[in-house]
Amino acid sequence: MKATWSGTIQFGLVALPIRLYAATEEHPVRLHEIHVDDGSRVEHRRICKAENREIPYEQVGRGYALPDGRMVPLTEEDLARLPLPTKRTVDVLGFVPSEDIDPISFGRPYYAAPGPGADRPYTLLVEALARTGNVAVSKVALRGRERLALLRPRHGILILQTLLWQDELRDPGDLAPSTPVTDRELELAEVLIRELAGINIGEVHDEYAHALEQLVDAKITGGELVEPAEPTPALDLLAALEESVRAAEQAHGRPAARPRP
Repeated sequence: MKATWSGTIQFGLVALPIRLYAATEEHPVRLHEIHVDDGSRVEHRRICKAENREIPYEQVGRGYALPDGRMVPLTEEDLARLPLPTKRTVDVLGFVPSEDIDPISFGRPYYAAPGPGADRPYTLLVEALARTGNVAVSKVALRGRERLALLRPRHGILILQTLLWQDELRDPGDLAPSTPVTDRELELAEVLIRELAGINIGEVHDEYAHALEQLVDAKITGGELVEPAEPTPALDLLAALEESVRAAEQAHGRPAARPRP
């Protein structure tokens, strides 16, 4: 893997050189933009607005827009001189229990590998975090902006997980329903959860690409697609729960429990 960032973790008086590597890679199924009238591919060109002409990629730079509309060009050398401590430092702000971090704020994960001569303090931080159950809340500049992040241990390796800022989390408003449930419904739901506990996520696969291939084949050959049936909401929630529990128990080889009155 190629390192995407190198710098130093700073906590207390301990400075720990690290290199960051992308911990995940997505495999999206890409669709192309086409002209619907003739099916030909659509291209996106770089047009200079002042000269009204296409320019090559080599002539494209970046700039900062001022309130009066003027544009200040910024080069890579300019950005390298950005007076921001976190552009080369993971600044540890403090330590909190891992359960205090709401997963809704999780962003992108990176593997943090020790830099030269950093094995001992690296191992110390990994083991200390694992033993205490804490994570290190930090700030770091990545991908063109300063981000909140946490450092957490995983299988003996430090993970740097970027976090969304609080103002990036949207208020759900009144999405939560106010309808109450009965004790019996809640009891059956807990039983069903226990019966369906355990799943090997590594055996679950993305079927979108296969479904898309089927769709394309049907478009080419004129064949028919069999669309999966959509689930319908249960009219009788209690009866649906009891039937679900019986089916789950039978699937696990246990005799179906008799529904209580």
